[in-house]
Amino acid sequence: MTARWYVINTYSGQEGRARQALLERVKTHGREESIIDVVIPEENVVEIVKGQRRSSKRKFLPGYLLVNMDLDDELWHIVKNTQKITGFVGAGSRPTPIPEEDVKRMMGQATSAKAKPLVEFEEGEDVRVIAGPFSNFSGTVGEVRPEKEQVQVLVAVFGRSTPVWLGFEHVEKV
Repeated sequence: MTARWYVINTYSGQEGRARQALLERVKTHGREESIIDVVIPEENVVEIVKGQRRSSKRKFLPGYLLVNMDLDDELWHIVKNTQKITGFVGAGSRPTPIPEEDVKRMMGQATSAKAKPLVEFEEGEDVRVIAGPFSNFSGTVGEVRPEKEQVQVLVAVFGRSTPVWLGFEHVEKV
């Protein structure tokens, strides 16, 4: 048999503990060679708090683990009876492996070099400028460029609406 990827359901917020419990349980049963990898699907996000950029990790599949393993009946029982794990994802009594392409796509999302912004702006939304020459001005979002982390804000200057391009870190929602 060859190793395949499976999705395991865990208690939400307990993914790290479930991963650790699974690795320890497999080791005590002498089946370490059957599990190749256990991954918590996470992505890097950038959030702006009080004008400061902060990078952090966010689970994009909360409550789930991806496990690459050579599954048999014994290993199925070991995994299923591990603390913090509620079971496998799949129809019927046997877990369904997920395609390798899906896992690679998820891993690509998780390991992308550029962090994804956590704050999202929408056209027509009211915002306030918190840094730069237009600090303390209020305006309306005209256009959003998430790939460049920029937003066009229509600011009233001398009674006229003036479009200004600003970085996400220079603007906050009202």
